[in-house]
Amino acid sequence: MAPTTPSRLGAAARTAARSPLWRTLLVLVLLVAGLGGWWLSAARSPGYPHGEVRFATGVQRGVYDRYGQLLQAHVSGTMPGVRLALDSSEGSIDNLNRVITGRDAFAIATADAVADYQGPGKERLRAIARLYDDYLQLIVPVSSPVRRTADLKGLRVGVGLPQSGVNLVTKRLLAAAGLDPDRDIVPVPAGVGDAADQLREGRLDAFFWSGGLPTSALTDLSDHVRIRIVPLSDLAEALHKAEGGGTDAYRAATMPKGTYPNAEPKEAVATVAVPNLLITRDDADPGLVEGMTRAVIDSRDQIGAQVHAAQLVDLRTAVYTDPLPLHTGAARYYRSVKP
Repeated sequence: MAPTTPSRLGAAARTAARSPLWRTLLVLVLLVAGLGGWWLSAARSPGYPHGEVRFATGVQRGVYDRYGQLLQAHVSGTMPGVRLALDSSEGSIDNLNRVITGRDAFAIATADAVADYQGPGKERLRAIARLYDDYLQLIVPVSSPVRRTADLKGLRVGVGLPQSGVNLVTKRLLAAAGLDPDRDIVPVPAGVGDAADQLREGRLDAFFWSGGLPTSALTDLSDHVRIRIVPLSDLAEALHKAEGGGTDAYRAATMPKGTYPNAEPKEAVATVAVPNLLITRDDADPGLVEGMTRAVIDSRDQIGAQVHAAQLVDLRTAVYTDPLPLHTGAARYYRSVKP
């Protein structure tokens, strides 16, 4: 009986398999398949190093702190392999030191603190984005006789922690009002949460704060104690003159009506604002910085729903990071989304 067609096919296959040409073709096919799989895998792989990345925020119950928490959650879902670890700090000046010394890869700092910083390594600082503006706020009990900064003479005043942007600008505000920060008041170093607690307990007569609007610690304080926000706009011009870092960090600004619904006055409050910058160092990985820049811009609405100041993060203003140049990774991102 003649062999069936399948048998003939099987015999032909076995003969071909023993052919050197067939073996060579098989090897080439497998090699191409392997290279194709590698290429597809590489194309899908994120172009940044994996692992823990440290991010310096600020004092607990402050806006930096909350912003960092929400950005951390966003990064965990959009940058596979990156674990953003948050470090509390005293504020802007502390954050600058942390980034320069390599303790943290990323941090937030006010533009006036960056301009004023004179420590070694400043030339290595780079910006990722201009975020939102901090508003300078002077908080007193509603019954306080203080109507302007000069009225603080002889009082116990919260001046921010020593390495904070709050402390830097508070000293400038007091000097602009004709007060010596060390002799004309009783200065109390305290972060916003601690200062709010001390005011509520009667251990402080007033305190300064520089932060995004609204700051949860002040909202909470106004829910328990009747407070008043003192206008600071009369010192704006003097602050411009005092800021000698080569950048126009301060601008006249208005806190909108209803920022703190339970605080006085009920109308808008004229004050001064200063921009916040997201910073890193010049040797930070460009792919990592590009990814962080994208995360900051893409998370604006999500974070802004809880930190209203973050709603102001915008592509049109994010690139204005004076006095720092943009990091190459950040610049690459902005070029990629430019219309």
